Amino acid sequence: MKQYVLADEARKDLFGIWNYLVEHAGLPAADRVITDLHDAMRKLAETPLIGHRREDLTDQPIRFWSVHSYLVIYDPDSQPLGVARVLHASRDVESILEEK
Repeated sequence: MKQYVLADEARKDLFGIWNYLVEHAGLPAADRVITDLHDAMRKLAETPLIGHRREDLTDQPIRFWSVHSYLVIYDPDSQPLGVARVLHASRDVESILEEK
């Protein structure tokens, strides 16, 4: 089984997502979404090219994969798979990615 690693920002994103969901949707929903995100990251580690490019958001060679209302943003060429961010799709993803 191929692995994935979370950048510090991605780790913080997941913690923030979980905290937000616990407060607004309850613990079971928060745990379910986080589990689904980790399941997706394991799937991406196995087949990294299934994600899509978003040239409208960045010219970086990264890919995006949607899980619920979140975008897993990752580098498909890294070994192990590097997850850069996990962001809600309603956020200004382009500006957030430019900050780095």
